[in-house]
Amino acid sequence: MSEASNPKERKTEDGSADGEAASTPLVRAPLRGEVSRRGFFSVLGAGWAVFTAASAGLLGAMGRFMFPNVLYEPPQQFKAGFPEEFAVGEVDLRFKAAYGVWIVRESDGFYALSTTCTHLGCTPNWLSADQKFKCPCHGSGFERSGVNIEGPAPRPLERYRIALASDGQIEIDKNTKFQEEKGQWSMDGAFLYYS
Repeated sequence: MSEASNPKERKTEDGSADGEAASTPLVRAPLRGEVSRRGFFSVLGAGWAVFTAASAGLLGAMGRFMFPNVLYEPPQQFKAGFPEEFAVGEVDLRFKAAYGVWIVRESDGFYALSTTCTHLGCTPNWLSADQKFKCPCHGSGFERSGVNIEGPAPRPLERYRIALASDGQIEIDKNTKFQEEKGQWSMDGAFLYYS
């Protein structure tokens, strides 16, 4: 019988018979999608890292919720100076940028106007040549007293509470507003009589 006809006696390339144990162990290549132990633990470690980062972010957001939001604004109550520092018949622009207030001195006293246009909230400019406030956004115009005279502004400018402090300075309180259309300009605090 020839070697080709007897499959049991067939020899392998290393010279051993098919039925005999091989001297080198067989190493099996991993199949597609199969994960080794080292690969499994690296994926597991990455999963824990993602979980830890998400938990830390959530705890950080919860911790931030415990602290209040603080908005730092200029003080709503301030002293503007002594009455003698203001010229009669003039609009004082010193407090426009810092506090949003115009202080107007008339012959018989003072009033403080808001620098916010009653149309859409822009800041009008004082035009001393025309003796009026003019809003650059939509053209609203206001007299020196704050009464609206032109443009789309629906009502006059608001006034703030004005009084003399104990040290003799003019004190403005922006927490109290007076609206002309409600008849509040005649209330105490809307005008400071001073001669």
